[in-house]
Amino acid sequence: MSDFVSFLPWQEKQAAAWLGQRERFAHAWLIHGLPGIGKRQFALAAAASLLCESPAGGFACGQCAACLWLKSGSHPDMRRIRPEAMALEEGEAGAVSDDSAPAGGAKKTPSKDIKVEQLRALHNWFNTATHRGGWRVALIYPARAMNAVTANALLKVLEEPPEHTIFLLVADAPDRLLPTLVSRCRRLPLSVPGPGESLPWLQAHGVSEAEQWLAVAGGAPLLAQELAQSGDKPYPEWLARLLGDLAAARTADIGALADQLEAQAPEAWIDTLQRAFLDLMLAASGASLRYFPALEKQVAAVAAGASPARLAETAKWLAQQRAVAGHPLNAKLFVHSTLQRVALACAPAT
Repeated sequence: MSDFVSFLPWQEKQAAAWLGQRERFAHAWLIHGLPGIGKRQFALAAAASLLCESPAGGFACGQCAACLWLKSGSHPDMRRIRPEAMALEEGEAGAVSDDSAPAGGAKKTPSKDIKVEQLRALHNWFNTATHRGGWRVALIYPARAMNAVTANALLKVLEEPPEHTIFLLVADAPDRLLPTLVSRCRRLPLSVPGPGESLPWLQAHGVSEAEQWLAVAGGAPLLAQELAQSGDKPYPEWLARLLGDLAAARTADIGALADQLEAQAPEAWIDTLQRAFLDLMLAASGASLRYFPALEKQVAAVAAGASPARLAETAKWLAQQRAVAGHPLNAKLFVHSTLQRVALACAPAT
């Protein structure tokens, strides 16, 4: 896979200002922001611009020897450190290490973690001269994929950073990373672009009902594009069924819904419920929906009968469940009890 990409339209102004400081650049940057806004693309485009030998307005020219190397995915002064599973998703051949095949013959599932061995393997790279006499760039994403051992290994590197080396770490939330590691980095927050920038981009990329998909994605255009490519409607069918039953004061078929959601990642369906409850609270106060405008009729009907206090209490409870969603003790019980709590919160107030 090529390491050469360009900045997204909504990133260009911030990128130009940031790259204009390259003579006083910090050795490590933490690029962070909400999922789906293009942080990884920003980091890859930044790496290309830093390695470019003839930058135009601070951006990679696309024509010099360094840019051509990046386009072929073979620049010797660029390294991407990410989980094996993500490397495979990005199309990198041979991304799985040799030790992933045990003596028994069956291959292990590609790791979703950044292993400490991946950092240790860079030792010689850090201690050799750069091939073109410029920067060396190490791109680490997602930073949360580093466990404590890996994060501490990187911390030791950053305490005495190699010369001419810039680290670009990509993360959704800095508070989920090792605090001492964050303290060694300069932060570069990326904001969610406005609809005026996102909608034309989505429409140019063939996304119909772009406004509704953008709402479902919380304003994140790349996430909106991904959702539009994977779904037929700008809302999950299971959520529409659940809200439809609750709006009609019917008993929701929690058992069938639980069976369906059990096959999904808990973080995904809890995120959906959290967004639905924010919409319910907005509807209860007479405000416009934020995430699921296509379900406005069902949301309004549920909100009209539910207790606002109970909706708020359950929204807070869902946030607590989201924190432990990745490690439920019993997945079936977890989803079933969550749906029961949701149905109870949405029941008409007496």
